[in-house]
Amino acid sequence: MIIKQVRVSQQAKDQLSRLKGKTGIKNWNVLCRWALCYSLSEKTLPTDIQIVADSNLEMSWFTFGGEYYEIYEALVKAWCIRMNLPTDDETVSKYFRLNLERGIAHLCGTGFIKSLDDLVKLAIKR
Repeated sequence: MIIKQVRVSQQAKDQLSRLKGKTGIKNWNVLCRWALCYSLSEKTLPTDIQIVADSNLEMSWFTFGGEYYEIYEALVKAWCIRMNLPTDDETVSKYFRLNLERGIAHLCGTGFIKSLDDLVKLAIKR
């Protein structure tokens, strides 16, 4: 398990709230999965910043990943390998959080996502 609890910054929570309204996706964990996968598809490292997990949006790792939690962990580890990073627990956890926050920011900041269809089209383009 990458981490026990997933908590995002207040800014990310606000961005997820806007995405919920635009897409109609009601569950935080589903949007977070989209955001993580979107960020992992990028060919660059996310900016190594201190993430202040100051929101009240918190879920367990098992809630985040659902029945496929092991796949999400494997995706993050594979991404670390592709980026020539170690796959120790600390590094994987760090880059999970960084990718999650980056993915949320990118999905909200693209201006392209105005509906669920736009989110699906974005996934197909990748």
